[in-house]
Amino acid sequence: MDLHVAMRGDHAVLDWGAGARLAAIGPGGIAVKGREGDGITPRGRFAVREILYRADRVAKPNVKLPLRAIEPDDGWCDAPHDANYNRLVSLPYRNSAEKMWRDDGLYDLVGVLGYNDDPVVPGNGSAIFLHVARPDYSNTHGCVALAFADLLAALEQLQPGDAVVVA
Repeated sequence: MDLHVAMRGDHAVLDWGAGARLAAIGPGGIAVKGREGDGITPRGRFAVREILYRADRVAKPNVKLPLRAIEPDDGWCDAPHDANYNRLVSLPYRNSAEKMWRDDGLYDLVGVLGYNDDPVVPGNGSAIFLHVARPDYSNTHGCVALAFADLLAALEQLQPGDAVVVA
């Protein structure tokens, strides 16, 4: 069973067969991603590789995919010419890396999408996740974001091999 992301009028929605749920996407909309930092939510089918969560804030999710608790020193490398580009790294890191242990709660629950990871193409975009939306559903940097309850319900439905389809 895949999770489907699409535009409905002016809004993005995610549906896994339980009804469409409001979602936030990048300000560049859904398109072919061109480069790191372009604000585009990439079009395509992306396996959900693993689930990350903040164990100090969120109960252990009941998921069937690989699950890992986020640590305070976790980061995600977004430096295109680094050998660990688009990979989890430990902070402090020698090059640019996004902090995963966030104060705002957006990464309290994260589905890591298989975008630009097999193989990694330097500069083609990194850190494309399913994550928690801001209360106003304002734009992400290219991820897909949902209300926490919707995200948890969607992730709990996934089986190994399932994916997010962004159309």
